[in-house]
Amino acid sequence: MRGNARSAVFAAAFAIALTVVSGPGRAFTPDRADRAAAVKEGNVNWYTSTPFPLVQILADRFTQDTGVKVTLLRTGGEAVLRRFLQEYQAGQAGADVLTMSDAGAASALARQGVFVAFKPAGFDQVIDTAKDKDGNWIAQRVHLIGMPVRTDLVAEADRPRTWSDLKDAKYKGRMVMPDPSFTAIQLTVVGMLSQKLGWDFYKALRKNDTMIVQGHQQVFKTMQQGERVIGAEGADPTSYNKGKPLANQTMIYPTEGVFTVCSPVAIVKNARNPNAAKLFAQFMLSETAQKIIAENAIHSSRLDVAPPQGQPSLKDVKVFPIDIDYIEKNAKTLKTRFSEIFQ
Repeated sequence: MRGNARSAVFAAAFAIALTVVSGPGRAFTPDRADRAAAVKEGNVNWYTSTPFPLVQILADRFTQDTGVKVTLLRTGGEAVLRRFLQEYQAGQAGADVLTMSDAGAASALARQGVFVAFKPAGFDQVIDTAKDKDGNWIAQRVHLIGMPVRTDLVAEADRPRTWSDLKDAKYKGRMVMPDPSFTAIQLTVVGMLSQKLGWDFYKALRKNDTMIVQGHQQVFKTMQQGERVIGAEGADPTSYNKGKPLANQTMIYPTEGVFTVCSPVAIVKNARNPNAAKLFAQFMLSETAQKIIAENAIHSSRLDVAPPQGQPSLKDVKVFPIDIDYIEKNAKTLKTRFSEIFQ
């Protein structure tokens, strides 16, 4: 998959791109799913990296509202992409709808004609940088990525303030982070931090005996169990606690900038259940679904949905620039280099 000449700075635009595609004075007419045809199909196959318990809450709500069953394959973003590509390239795509956390890969697949363009109601409210302008993919959610920390086990004065602080030997044996071969969010972070701080940054984390786990939910679990007390990269811990505050964990937003990583939703061309797929994509961008996402401590991609309780708005944080073309082109190399350092 090859990138194109789009703007290299993706996430930086989250802080400034507060216009919408329809623009002032332009009418937006949304595409609409055929509900009757979707109900007749009766099922939608969803391959997704949406975290638990949110993934089940959304699936259950869709079924409750429409009567259409959701068959789930839930795993990490990179694992979702690998599974989908293996099946698609073999001519046996199992997914009707795909959700991952790799905007670069989503854009590349869109250019190859893998997805169906669809602009449901709410498309005009989505941040420009969280959607394909033609509707080939739209962000289901936006993760604000920083450093979670156990407040009861790390004194405030001892907590890291910057990504670079994690190199300090005082954090040896205290940190945990996910594997970029499993989660596309971590792949993005590794790509940008290795570019900005050099691979010596990750060598220092290896020297500090940073534990590598599969995904972000494992980061949360490892920290809750007290095995490690600092996430060297992680999402807001309340997103793994049904959106409820935790007395013993908080988020640190590094002064160099946080990562805003969007999770595209796309309808697969020649899907087994094309009408159910459109109805599901329509639901996923609805105010109902987007408010559920925000209630579970993850940012909505829509401008008209408030940020999660206790979290800053996307426009109010310093954002670490993300070059999605670089991530797309160098994904294999990034995963290999990371693995070599931490093996």
